[in-house]
Amino acid sequence: MKQEAKTIIKRQTLYVLLTILSVLVITFAVSFWICTRAIKAETHARYVGIMNVASEKIAKTVRGMEMNAMNEFDEVEKHLDSPESVIAALESKASLNPEVRGYFAAFEPDYFPHKGTWFEPYVVHVDSSAFEVRQVGSARHNYHKSDWYIRAKKSNESFWSDPYYYYDGTNISGHYTTFVKPVYDKTGRLACICGADMTFEWLTKELQRIDEENKKNDLLNKFLMYDTDFYTVVINSDGSCIAHPEKNSVPMTEEFLKRDLEQGKSGVVDMEVNGEQATVYYRPIEHVNWSVAVVTKQDIQEPLIKLGIIFLLLTIIALVIVGLVCRRIGNVEKV
Repeated sequence: MKQEAKTIIKRQTLYVLLTILSVLVITFAVSFWICTRAIKAETHARYVGIMNVASEKIAKTVRGMEMNAMNEFDEVEKHLDSPESVIAALESKASLNPEVRGYFAAFEPDYFPHKGTWFEPYVVHVDSSAFEVRQVGSARHNYHKSDWYIRAKKSNESFWSDPYYYYDGTNISGHYTTFVKPVYDKTGRLACICGADMTFEWLTKELQRIDEENKKNDLLNKFLMYDTDFYTVVINSDGSCIAHPEKNSVPMTEEFLKRDLEQGKSGVVDMEVNGEQATVYYRPIEHVNWSVAVVTKQDIQEPLIKLGIIFLLLTIIALVIVGLVCRRIGNVEKV
């Protein structure tokens, strides 16, 4: 009878210890699952936030360029009485925005008869402080056939052109986008298409500055279990990368991505970037037909593996403790 009682006590003790062990394992497993979800949610929220900030800052700069350009165009509209007054109007506000490479007024054929078919005065910045006036319209540069000119005549609205490469053998050759607006004289006749040319140098510098600020932000990085690894790019509606850090272009070649970009949609996609797997967050930028994208090559499994190792160590410790307690109970019963 005494031996049977000891057996019952031993069995009950083992059941209790196994129950405790089971509770610990379940607790660690549930905690790991919750932490995994939390890390994924934090990572998603982090990069969406970075993307939104970049989009808003770029849109703000673009709006500033538009306002300055509209002021310039209004001056041209007020001074359509002679070619000289048009050039003076272009020069009057050309220095207000250093990010704009040049302002021009591309006139309709023979609007000023003595100026001929191609009259396009262009006030261009030759450095950060100086600018000069050039006549760039010619048979070689027949702007009447340019997409932006044709579109402006048809739409009667202002817009940003698609990025393009301009070459004339001078130092103004380069990659541009242009904010254009049709200008009409007092009779309602189309006089010219005014434009403000912008290169993508400022945009690349702006992206670099935004990335550096985010990577140094203590509120974003203080409580992370891993080092951040990301960069920001600007994508055109056709999927081409128009501004990016050096050697980090991110062309969007997948058809569904092109559709999203063309339709101005936001999203996130796992894809290969320059031979490496990456996660790309993207969203449209207001006022222009571009999207900003944040590319992260950070392996989300890295912090999860660290977390899993911690939980595994805790489980092993719990198993060791349970084993020692069982052995202790067995030794006591033998005595």
